[in-house]
Amino acid sequence: MREVLAQAAFQLFLERGFERTTVDDIVARAGVGRRSFFRYFPSKEDVVFPDHERCLAEMTEFLAAVDDGDPVGAVCDAARIVLRMYAADPEFSVQRYRLTREVPGLRTYELSVVRRYEQTLAGHLRGRFGADGDGELRAEVIAASVVAAHNNGLRLWLRSGGAGDPEAAVDHALDLVRDVWERPAEPSPALEKQLERRLEKPVPAGGVTAGSGDNEVIVMVAAKGTPMWRVVQQIEAAVGES
Repeated sequence: MREVLAQAAFQLFLERGFERTTVDDIVARAGVGRRSFFRYFPSKEDVVFPDHERCLAEMTEFLAAVDDGDPVGAVCDAARIVLRMYAADPEFSVQRYRLTREVPGLRTYELSVVRRYEQTLAGHLRGRFGADGDGELRAEVIAASVVAAHNNGLRLWLRSGGAGDPEAAVDHALDLVRDVWERPAEPSPALEKQLERRLEKPVPAGGVTAGSGDNEVIVMVAAKGTPMWRVVQQIEAAVGES
């Protein structure tokens, strides 16, 4: 029924325009009652985006099940779920893109939908980076970067009328995000000086040497594959506490 209503609505939008089409027009074309329409869609705007609730639920489920080892890669893969939704029906996706460009109210609605995806990605990253210090900031900035990169590649494909492979442009854009945010972080000059002073005394292999004052040594053990920014963050925290 959702598909029947969405199809009827888009036929009318293309024939009459969005503003001149009413809910009564849509249900008459679909051959159902108003109650059936509002059972599936809260408003006329929602019928333009009939698949986003399902896609958002799929993204949330995917992120809940991914490995914690590569959080940036995980949110990039989650964004590809949205791409596959658009690519599954190129004709409908292109029509919707053109419609949202013509109707300011739909553009505003679309931005609110995009924001929900971004918040979902940021929430996942906050769970990995923490909400203290720069963890929350990093989560918000990376999520915004992923959404911007995904949308850039997706819109290139939509503007072409759905020609070619939509994954190529999106993959290229998301690879750029990963190159930036998975790059090993450089410790600050102040941290480097602190580490040089504290690590002058050799540390026995496989052990931890503790001291006091200028002879104190801090050794941190990290799992293989831990991002460099996380290692540096933990070292900075340990140095700051000592």
